[in-house]
Amino acid sequence: MNRRHFTGLLTGAFVGWPLTARAQRPAIPVIGYLANASPAGFATFVGAFRRGLAEIGYVESQNVVMEYRWAEGQHDRLPRFAADLVHRQVAVIMATGGNAPAIAAKAATSTIPIVFTGGSDPVRLGLVASLSRPGGNATGVINISTELTTKRLQLLRELVPSATMIAVLSNPASPEADAQVRPIQEAARSIGQMIHVVTARTEDDFDAAFATARQKRAGALFVTGDPLFTSRRTELVALAARYTIPASYSFRDLVMAGGLMSYGANLEDVHRQAGVYTGRILKGAKPAELPVLQPSKFDLVINARTAKALGIAIPSKLILLAELIE
Repeated sequence: MNRRHFTGLLTGAFVGWPLTARAQRPAIPVIGYLANASPAGFATFVGAFRRGLAEIGYVESQNVVMEYRWAEGQHDRLPRFAADLVHRQVAVIMATGGNAPAIAAKAATSTIPIVFTGGSDPVRLGLVASLSRPGGNATGVINISTELTTKRLQLLRELVPSATMIAVLSNPASPEADAQVRPIQEAARSIGQMIHVVTARTEDDFDAAFATARQKRAGALFVTGDPLFTSRRTELVALAARYTIPASYSFRDLVMAGGLMSYGANLEDVHRQAGVYTGRILKGAKPAELPVLQPSKFDLVINARTAKALGIAIPSKLILLAELIE
């Protein structure tokens, strides 16, 4: 072999080596974010999810990519969005905004890992085999809001004892509507409270729902934990103020927006924990072996300024129990 030919071989090797190395680099993982909500209404929770990812070392647009699919309360979009994420072969699907996204994701794939957030029993829904050993491709964080129904109703009665009739705001378009309303009806019977269910399928129905509550002489409003109400919290709280009706919500985010009272898990922390789980799965953890997380602490939050505007004197017992915000 002459010297010129040998040098050419070496040059070709050195030029070709970086190209080969680049081809062998692992692709940046893609997370499919499937939400039954709107991006504006869920911005706080997306931020919390990102913080959880960052705890495990993943930063969006640096070493992980997010593919967002927003159903904006239109449940019929979810199966198509889930199928699209599966077709794109995302590494993990984050399913949030109630149980419907998780159900759609589970129906679309039995292999891609799913991390969900939700308020109902995932075992009953068929998402996992058990809370401690999920056993399949799904795990997540539940806020068990439906199990807090009786307590929420009692707290609302303590704050507004004059409310002989309480309206319950539900979204009949949600597949979870019956599962949310039934425990409220049972809790009301157990404590002798009269209730009347009013409904809203979209934000356009909010005003009519409040008008019906006023017509039924409801002294207070119990808002179910539907993603529509959480993502449209600013509009909902504004109407409650306009109709001067004391309202109880599932999550503190609505009280921070000006609502009167909430009792439940901290949704920001729920989404942060979901981000941590998603990051762990990207690093190799198996959903089947990650127990479904449940909140250990529930917060009673009362907006003192809203109470004053409604002419409500907060009982001393609730002052001791609650986090009062302005």
